[in-house]
Amino acid sequence: MTAFSTKWYKITDSIEALKFAENNIAVAEINSKKICIARYKTGYFAFAYKCPHAGGILADGYIDALGNIVCPVHRYKFSIANGRNVSGEGYHLKHWPVEVRNNELYVAIDEANSFWNEAKD
Repeated sequence: MTAFSTKWYKITDSIEALKFAENNIAVAEINSKKICIARYKTGYFAFAYKCPHAGGILADGYIDALGNIVCPVHRYKFSIANGRNVSGEGYHLKHWPVEVRNNELYVAIDEANSFWNEAKD
């Protein structure tokens, strides 16, 4: 039996301090690992910095009208809410829960997950 290893990390002291690009995506770091934070409608979403297909930098992509992150390299699409590959290629985008507490943004990371323990970006 493994111990519960999810930890909440504070990303910023205030949501306004996040530097969202025109595409509504910001880059944050947790323990030297880059992740993307997206602002879509009234929510915030955290997902991998690189596309699981060819390593495209997702912060350079865009969010379509349906709330999917579109990779800038091959235009693969992933739901920012659940990581599902909605363009049909069969990949899965790693994503993490996000909470806003007193205008501070937190991301929950399961540190036992092999993705999190891979080489840092």
